[in-house]
Amino acid sequence: MASTIEKKENSVVEISLQATREEFDAALKKSFSKNKKKFQVPGFRKGKVPYALVVQYYGEGVLYEDAIDDIANTAYPEAIKEHELQPVSRPDLDVEEINEEGMKYKIIVTVKPEFTLGKYEGVEAVYFKREVNDETIGEELERMQKRNASLEEVTDRPAAEGDTAVIDYEGFKDGVAFDGGKGENYSLKLGSHSFIPGFEEQVIGHNAGEEFAIQVKFPEQYHAEDLKGADATFNVKIHTIKAEILPELDDEFAKDVSEFDTLDELKADIREKQEKAAEEDAKAAFENEVVRAVSENTQIDIPDVMVENELESMVQDQAMRMQQSGIELDMYLGYMGQTLDQYKESMRPMARVRVKSNLVIEKITEELDPEVTDEEYNEEIEKMAKAYSMEVDEIKNALGDTSDYLKDSIRARKTVEYLTEKAVKTEPKKDEESDKEEKTEE
Repeated sequence: MASTIEKKENSVVEISLQATREEFDAALKKSFSKNKKKFQVPGFRKGKVPYALVVQYYGEGVLYEDAIDDIANTAYPEAIKEHELQPVSRPDLDVEEINEEGMKYKIIVTVKPEFTLGKYEGVEAVYFKREVNDETIGEELERMQKRNASLEEVTDRPAAEGDTAVIDYEGFKDGVAFDGGKGENYSLKLGSHSFIPGFEEQVIGHNAGEEFAIQVKFPEQYHAEDLKGADATFNVKIHTIKAEILPELDDEFAKDVSEFDTLDELKADIREKQEKAAEEDAKAAFENEVVRAVSENTQIDIPDVMVENELESMVQDQAMRMQQSGIELDMYLGYMGQTLDQYKESMRPMARVRVKSNLVIEKITEELDPEVTDEEYNEEIEKMAKAYSMEVDEIKNALGDTSDYLKDSIRARKTVEYLTEKAVKTEPKKDEESDKEEKTEE
């Protein structure tokens, strides 16, 4: 089936096709064979009505739907291959005419946009590597202390920030207890901000055995509709107060928390790991900056459907990651006071950036055409096997016909490595450096 194409705006392509009458009649016969058990004519058992009689009794149109689908489903991939199109949307079918000459129809589909690459070699990008020093090592040691801290009950002072208070509590709105507002023997870390704003601060300063009331205001974005922005009273009783006792930083501590015999050896190991992590993070961040700079040099009219597809993928990935942590995305959005549509809108700019970056890297990869050696391919297979705790042969069997996809991923990675090697490193401005350090600490 010969076809012609017409390129429309926004990367939409209209494919015009025609099936001969003979081809259409053959499709009608296939449709009849598929659906013949549905037809019933007086004097014939169900499924035994001849084709000619079905057409005479019901009309030829009763067979059109499956016949049209059969013709289009065969012709569409052939046309895509013939015109070297790369669809990014579901095709829409428009039947223009069915007559004694056959069927004329169009298939409308959005394809990857055409564009001209901008400069991609020697772009400037900010390179920043966070500093590793005695302070950062001390912060890690402090975290290790806290992970290995013990709790000891205190009776000679009131609760202070950092203490754990074991409490009973019950919340009331307009004098009426509300659902989910009661707890007994709850261990609350003061200063953890795990309760609504203002609650923990008002527990501080009270002694074990005390009973008291505190006043709070629920956030406007609270997940429970009837409590959003509401004033509430909590009756609280402190059973015990426990203080966090940090272990001494000495050789014994090093022996208890690591494979090292001395604190100096532990510090040296922390420094080495922090240096490696800082280098890896700096490399990854620089690669991202290079890809961003390269993408900004290229103008692309991105079809909306590509952004929507990327958004759906990002939402699904986020939902899967949250499920692995035992959290449902819908529940999380409810707690944040967001709808799914609002959440998607907040991610739309990132989705557009990703789509553009992928298109640019894909096209640069086509120009550079980096080779993937058998050694590189096998190394990637081995990494996957290790990551998924599987045998190499199992990974190869699982990949099957999709091995080209893995090779394309390796080629794209080599392209990014090439661009990074050719890029010019620039120093971050002071405000940029501060922002990067804050993000690293977070």
